[in-house]
Amino acid sequence: MGFLWSLIIGGILGWIASLIVGKDVPGGIIGNIIAGFIGAWIGSALLGSWGPEIGDFYIIPALIGAIVLIFIVSLIMRAMRKN
Repeated sequence: MGFLWSLIIGGILGWIASLIVGKDVPGGIIGNIIAGFIGAWIGSALLGSWGPEIGDFYIIPALIGAIVLIFIVSLIMRAMRKN
């Protein structure tokens, strides 16, 4: 049940981050889940473990990490479309 809960929270974090950035994550819901997981890792590595914790995710660092990840991915995708 813990893994399923982490998938749900990761998807929600990735979805919220894509709404904040205003860009879609490639891959739809799977992309949101991946962005949520990777964003949680990036956010925890850069900002540490603080703020409220839900489903083994510290929400604030994970959300900030997901926002940064989606922004970088959108820049890369835009550069690839120009070529």
